[in-house]
Amino acid sequence: MDFNPIDLILHLDVYLNQLVSNYGTWIYAILFLVIFCETGLVVTPFLPGDSLLFIAGAVAAGGAMDPLLLGGLLMLAAISGDSLNYLIGRTVGEKLFKNPDSKIFRRDYLQRTHEFYDRHGGKTVTLARFLPIVRTFAPFVAGVGKMPYARFLGFSVLGTLLWVGGLVTLGYFFGNVPFIKQNLSLMVVAIIGISMLPMVISMVRSRLRPAGKSAEQSS
Repeated sequence: MDFNPIDLILHLDVYLNQLVSNYGTWIYAILFLVIFCETGLVVTPFLPGDSLLFIAGAVAAGGAMDPLLLGGLLMLAAISGDSLNYLIGRTVGEKLFKNPDSKIFRRDYLQRTHEFYDRHGGKTVTLARFLPIVRTFAPFVAGVGKMPYARFLGFSVLGTLLWVGGLVTLGYFFGNVPFIKQNLSLMVVAIIGISMLPMVISMVRSRLRPAGKSAEQSS
């Protein structure tokens, strides 16, 4: 099987099983690093989060990993990643996004997260766990906005328990159901699609809102 990013996402179960076979207990460190980077570094929002957690739970159900150890380590990875991201935002956040043409520190991602904060306040840190890209930028924006760390950490821990605990548990109990296992690629696409849906709806609403206001003003 030739490697490419799309193939990796659609066949995470195959790659994860291969990694378990090749690296044994080091798989815990690999998964920890992926989740830590996805939540802790603003340059890696593209890493598979939701689908990886679900597949990891399914693989653990097959006996390849300890589900409690897996869940605990991935929760620690997400919380510590959030805290690092918050610290980066609090210390150098504004400087990183000064260049509007940057391909790495994209201002549109930052703006979407700001808009999400405007609507949902501090609980954005919890809600963002279920939104790709936004979850990578939410801790960063919280740091830029100087949210008190204790308050931020509380929202982060709650979101992590729901996100990691929920998806790993779903994968553990349902990932090896024959129908789901035979259609795992479709399940991965569905998980990604569902997780992206709120962000797409938000983008559509933000594009339609100015048009609606203009129409009201003209009338």
